[in-house]
Amino acid sequence: MKKKDLLDKYRKKRDFKKTPEPSGKPRRTTERSRQPMFVIQKHDATRLHYDFRIEAEGVLKSWAVPKGPSTNPQDKRLAMPTEDHPMSYGRFEGVIPEGNYGAGPVIVWDIGTYRNLSDVPIEEGLRNGRVKIWLNGKKLKGGYALARTGMRPEKWLLIKLRDEQADAKRDITKTKPNSVLSGKSVAEIAA
Repeated sequence: MKKKDLLDKYRKKRDFKKTPEPSGKPRRTTERSRQPMFVIQKHDATRLHYDFRIEAEGVLKSWAVPKGPSTNPQDKRLAMPTEDHPMSYGRFEGVIPEGNYGAGPVIVWDIGTYRNLSDVPIEEGLRNGRVKIWLNGKKLKGGYALARTGMRPEKWLLIKLRDEQADAKRDITKTKPNSVLSGKSVAEIAA
């Protein structure tokens, strides 16, 4: 039996002759990083949102977070699942041209590694609809939970855990709006 291509849905939505996005391949699970990566991309498509991505099964499992991540444990941020992305997408910044799926500028708002805080493997936690991870990013640090709340349509919540990194007083998306790779804003990438 042929193994399911986790990037099939991703590739079907894109014409790689017209978009600068990487076509990528899933990383073999034997190539998994000691410390799996996470990336958060700020994406001004139909609406400005943040794409929260974590490495699992050799790809970046992805959720669109309309308001972006919060450092306040009282905030429960809607996270709508999107298609898996290739690992190479984790460093993608640029403009997806008009007429293409997801058209608009993209920056790498944060990037780093994460560790699983649960006793079950991350893949099993994702299937069960609940994971707790510790982010070690350039902007975000500390514990976060992803919890599935509904199945039709599938909805998740991204929630900051109560720890020493929690901060209810600031909106990190406003205080640190630019790319951690290029230092540019979404508007500068668009120009």
